[in-house]
Amino acid sequence: MDRLVAASSRERSLLSTHKVLRNTYFLLSLTLGFSALTATASTVLHLPAPGLLLMLAGFYGLMFLTYRLANSPAGILAAFAFTGFLGYALGPLLSMLLASGAGEMIMLALGGTALVFFACSAYVLTTRRDMSFLSGMMMAGFVVLVVAVIANLFLHIPALSLAISVLFILFSSGAILWETSNIINGGETNYIRATVGLYVSLYNIFVSLLSILGVMRSN
Repeated sequence: MDRLVAASSRERSLLSTHKVLRNTYFLLSLTLGFSALTATASTVLHLPAPGLLLMLAGFYGLMFLTYRLANSPAGILAAFAFTGFLGYALGPLLSMLLASGAGEMIMLALGGTALVFFACSAYVLTTRRDMSFLSGMMMAGFVVLVVAVIANLFLHIPALSLAISVLFILFSSGAILWETSNIINGGETNYIRATVGLYVSLYNIFVSLLSILGVMRSN
């Protein structure tokens, strides 16, 4: 009897994990599509770039709102507002690249971002390896990134900007590994939070790849 209860419990846990993973990928695809639409509208309409204060307020404010509402249907609307805002913020950068004839950079960055995401996700989903050991390294990496970004606001060193972009790609790749592992091992049971986490990682990788490709093109 105990074995039957344990098997039934494991089966329910597995079904719950698959449901969270399925819902996460479905919502992620929808928010990525919505973000692409707002980015396209921002590019076509030549909307002004948000200033630093507006960008920080929109990013952290909408992210906090999404996490706060993650356990209710309103959290889905907050997730779309968050990803739509970030898509709009990409518009001025994409407009500048297209105006300079660097449209191929956008496609390369998109392809590179997709490759990183599928590689990291496939590795965790096939091996089902527990990537919780990355949490400590990611915290240290986050501190290094914050210090480097703040320092570069004053120093404006091209080599430091390039290093920051590389670090963002490494950090975000680790975040995809950790988040996916957290879902399949039952650590994350809310697909809205998981979606936002994966989206931010993809966004950071895409912007960082654009930055690196821009440096290579200028050289």
